[in-house]
Amino acid sequence: MEIEHFFICPYCWQKISMLLDLSAGAQNYVEDCEVCCRPIKISFTIGEEEVSEFEAETIEE
Repeated sequence: MEIEHFFICPYCWQKISMLLDLSAGAQNYVEDCEVCCRPIKISFTIGEEEVSEFEAETIEE
């Protein structure tokens, strides 16, 4: 099951959205911001068929 999740980019502060696959459980990965194209470290956990924790962090350069 996929859901659309909105969050603020930690670089450009724009509200962006992404599809999260809840069937895969907790995930950690890097995805580029659709606005500024900078890499964002995405981490989230699932509970009761919804996102229970979500973090979008900058990647230290």
